[in-house]
Amino acid sequence: MSADGDRGEPAPSVLVVEHDERVAAALVGQLVADGYHVRLGRTAEHARVLAGAHQPRIVLLGELDTPRSALELLLEIRSGGALSRGGAPLARGGALAAWQVALPVIVISHRTAEADLLRAFDAGADDFLARPPGYLELRARLRALLLRTVGGRGARWVEVGPLAIDLDAHVASLHGRPLRLRRLEYELLVHLAHEPQRVFAKEELLRAVWGYPTPVSTRTLDSHSSRVRRKLRAEGEEQWVVNVRGFGYRLI
Repeated sequence: MSADGDRGEPAPSVLVVEHDERVAAALVGQLVADGYHVRLGRTAEHARVLAGAHQPRIVLLGELDTPRSALELLLEIRSGGALSRGGAPLARGGALAAWQVALPVIVISHRTAEADLLRAFDAGADDFLARPPGYLELRARLRALLLRTVGGRGARWVEVGPLAIDLDAHVASLHGRPLRLRRLEYELLVHLAHEPQRVFAKEELLRAVWGYPTPVSTRTLDSHSSRVRRKLRAEGEEQWVVNVRGFGYRLI
């Protein structure tokens, strides 16, 4: 099955960022064979140039020359890099940094201790795979992430009291003031807001928002919900994102 399935849509553009030539060659070859349009950045600067020129749909972020470099690039992506207020890319050292803040990113790293995973998710990773990744699992996670980040949900707005979410623009506001949410924080908020008084089981949220097919032991949901709660509280005194101990979360 090709990357664009049977819908006749263009194959997604994938930006692979990887310093190791052997890992990069294997990954790019498998993705190309599956029909993806793939571009390879060997350095952070090279990745910026490719992102500015080709606007990828998803990033596979491997390892760069130092362990810290990949994390710094992820933080740069989530901050929008060197984009102007109008969204135009600004020059940085002769390269274009044209990152879209909501660009999906899968981190691929040999640093798999719990602290490293939390560090990656806190920096804005959408998913995480141990290195070297099994290609079938990588492909499944890539497809799931792409499906979650395209298309609408049928209605333009979701409103819960003073909380308003524009599903077309992918922005949320509370009391008319915009919330600065990372992509997965936004996705979690939207999922909860569709049924704000329902208690969602943790396994259901991990499956719906993160794409985990089976129950896993992870603090990802807890850390994301905590950040969303803090950002909502900063704009008002209401109690939002309630932890129902031993089960899951509800919005109000």
